[in-house]
Amino acid sequence: MINEIHLGPFTVHMYGIMVAIGYMSALVISEWRARKRGMDADILYGIFWCAVLGGALGSKCLFYLVSIKDVLERPAMLLDFQNGWVVYGGIAGGVLAGFWYCRYKKVIFMEYLDLVLPAVAFAQGCGRIGCFFAGCCYGRETDAAIGIQYWQSQLAPNGVKLIPTQIYSSIGDFALAFFLMAYAKKQPALGKVSAVYCILYSVGRFVIEMFRNDYRGALGFLSTSQIISIVILALGISLYVYAGKRQPAN
Repeated sequence: MINEIHLGPFTVHMYGIMVAIGYMSALVISEWRARKRGMDADILYGIFWCAVLGGALGSKCLFYLVSIKDVLERPAMLLDFQNGWVVYGGIAGGVLAGFWYCRYKKVIFMEYLDLVLPAVAFAQGCGRIGCFFAGCCYGRETDAAIGIQYWQSQLAPNGVKLIPTQIYSSIGDFALAFFLMAYAKKQPALGKVSAVYCILYSVGRFVIEMFRNDYRGALGFLSTSQIISIVILALGISLYVYAGKRQPAN
């Protein structure tokens, strides 16, 4: 896989391109759904930019946290803004920033969270394709026919067949996005779309972590992301039960 495309004096990274496509796709999908629901698009734009900044900060902070030993040994990592991003940190940072903005604008946060999370799942699918090109988030070695090999990656092992965990994650994220949009059409109770996102994404992420082989922090036999997945699953189930006691959204 080729991550760097050289255009004269410029170098374009496929990872960055796919992340940008993911962000813009999320905005377009969310705006389209907001207008169909008669929701304020201006509020959505504000949430979007707050989420972008909060997500970047959260993603980077969680990476530093799980890689604290490496950071202490090589403080120069703090200045590396090309590599070292953790999805769960980005989700948490984006949600908190969006929550703050909704409080500031005095609008119902959960309405907008239900609106944007299907688009977030779509954006994650795009981002995982970027991971595939970059070679990060790679899988364990395999002899299966579906294995992939890198030859020029600076992140993944080169010359060995690996489980394409990035592609599996991407397919799962896209499927989750379309499922949530279909589910939202049934007008479930406020918060249930967000709850279903938390439940399905956390389960999928927990499973895919079993097949990954890149370093991402661990506590005992569980990776950092698996531990967070358990917490998110519990939150999702709790939210789903609580939302079920409310009236369906109109």
